[in-house]
Amino acid sequence: MTVQAPYGTWPSPIDAGLVAAHDGRPEFLGAVGEELWWTEPRPHEGGRRALMRLPADGRQPAASVLPPPWNVRNRVIEYGGLPWAGAQRATGGPVVVFTHFGDQRLYAVEPDAPEGVRPRPLTPLSTVTGTGLRWCDPVVLPGRGEVWCVMEEFTGPGHTELRRLLAAVPLDGSAAEDRSRVRELTDDAHRFVTGPRLSPRGDRVAWLAWDHPAMPWDGTLALVADVTAQGTLARARAVAGGPQESVAQAEFAHDGALLIASDAGGWWNLHRLDPDAATPERPDRARRPLCPREEEFAGAGWKIGQRWFAPLPSGLVATLHGRGAQTLGVLDPESGELVDTAGPWTEWMPSLAVVDSRVAGIAASPRSAPEIVELDTRTGHTVVLASRHEDHVDPAYYPEPQIRTFTGPEGREVHAHLYPPHHPETAAPDGELPPYVVWVHGGPTSRSPLVLDLEIAYFTSRGIGVAEVNYGGSTGYGREYRNRLREQWGVVDVEDCAAVARTLAREGTADPARLAIRGGSAGGWTSAASLTSPAADEVYACGTISYPILDLSGWVDETHDFESQYLESLIGPLAECPGRYRERSPLNRAHRVRSPFLLLQGLDDVICPPVQCERFLEQIAGRQVPHAYLTFEGEGHGFRKAETIVRAVEAELSLYSQVFGLGRTDVPTLELHT
Repeated sequence: MTVQAPYGTWPSPIDAGLVAAHDGRPEFLGAVGEELWWTEPRPHEGGRRALMRLPADGRQPAASVLPPPWNVRNRVIEYGGLPWAGAQRATGGPVVVFTHFGDQRLYAVEPDAPEGVRPRPLTPLSTVTGTGLRWCDPVVLPGRGEVWCVMEEFTGPGHTELRRLLAAVPLDGSAAEDRSRVRELTDDAHRFVTGPRLSPRGDRVAWLAWDHPAMPWDGTLALVADVTAQGTLARARAVAGGPQESVAQAEFAHDGALLIASDAGGWWNLHRLDPDAATPERPDRARRPLCPREEEFAGAGWKIGQRWFAPLPSGLVATLHGRGAQTLGVLDPESGELVDTAGPWTEWMPSLAVVDSRVAGIAASPRSAPEIVELDTRTGHTVVLASRHEDHVDPAYYPEPQIRTFTGPEGREVHAHLYPPHHPETAAPDGELPPYVVWVHGGPTSRSPLVLDLEIAYFTSRGIGVAEVNYGGSTGYGREYRNRLREQWGVVDVEDCAAVARTLAREGTADPARLAIRGGSAGGWTSAASLTSPAADEVYACGTISYPILDLSGWVDETHDFESQYLESLIGPLAECPGRYRERSPLNRAHRVRSPFLLLQGLDDVICPPVQCERFLEQIAGRQVPHAYLTFEGEGHGFRKAETIVRAVEAELSLYSQVFGLGRTDVPTLELHT
């Protein structure tokens, strides 16, 4: 029997504790021999990342290798990178190296050793904890007795006083007390580098590099060097890439050819090239596109070590591809034939592992959370190996999303996912329109995936709709769509989100008086900019702003190195257009804020530091705008602890309850100040 109740007041079994318990997803999947390893979130263990191991025999479930407080993450470029790698040995089982978030050191562990799991440090303890030395994207080379990886070394107290290069760390632990035992494989000529990828014979190595002010989706170089008998690198040279070409990934095929994902044609497509003949100036001499399509076969490199494609020993290539969402396919590089994986999964993460003819990945759908899935390329069969999705509530409460394309200013397309209010037993009275919240993803060069998200279900099952907007600048739709945001941040993103909100109101999908906007990081910027921009006047009744950028001029000097010159492309060269930085900053338009808002901030955030919020609140003081500011000890950029997530989700619902007149009493009342 269906019960009638106003939108936003519906009861729901999806509480904030359930949202927190299932926040995050598996990441950095890889193979060690025939075993699969990956990292997994633990919100109820202080937000640490556990290192998981799945035995090859299939008779034992995946298990965490390291007990708390071991936290397998790193802070290279602050967003981190591949934090572990392993290799099988002739005897004694595998050796695995990993980075521990607490001290940023590189450790080795031999999980099958008789004395048990006892990690031992491989790198020195930094004199300034967490800022001196950092490591990521490792490759274990037992034959050489080394780990080759990215080294990030701070040379001074400032956020941008550092160098990055490829380094070799001894596996015997001799560098744990002696920095001089770390061999530098390259110089620091490039500001940013990814980890090394060795050829099958071990005689060559490839990596990516780029320099300020470019971001990795703007322009990168694919570099190749010869590996000498002494383990040094020789004849390093660029073979692809440039200022207007983003190479997102480079891997050697099993025949020694180099495979790259390049957007030289406007879309990240796969290419095969001969490293001996290739140069960035004459790519046509040695480069062959493998499957030219107006689809993305890669994505934005926010974390070092992501893997969108993986060569198989047979010569086939497992690859993600698509417009918007990416699915897993198997490509025959000779014929160009691409066969997609069967199954219910609609979104695959950039984390592929190969074991002989089998490919493992992390996949999800609107009805399932991310799972570890294996594809047998010989039979085409797929099976869930680990992290199997479980319905912790009746799936009838899950939202039923719609893929929409809206029309923005000047007729431009705006991609979005619509999640209408949905409840199996409750409906709103006839004629009532629901409240909607526009969700803005971070980045801004990123994308909202179309997958089951219990935080979205938390709201939709209560009668509040959600619209995820992949505004101009988002990935998944080609370089031209990404470039819409160049020098237009705070304009195009604000306009596109407002266009979606206005259309929902105009077509009778949403209540025009009960629209909100929310986002974190760059999404927090767009949310705050929307509450202060004439382009979104009178659209939103309130907003939730998490760990945002609010003062562009200040942020340039306050943020970390990776994004310290990001605004050169998003806003424009600071030296040439300083007024644009002032005019677009929500800080300098705080007088335009009329709508109530909630501000959420981690106190350990070095990407968008708390001072951004503090300055904004100084400008708001005395303006009689209802607002709340919640801060969280021990949280950085993005929330990982269960208790933080619960508080943030419930506070957001309380904001909407008060502003939309929902009268909910099942969450703590958020105290709004003026």
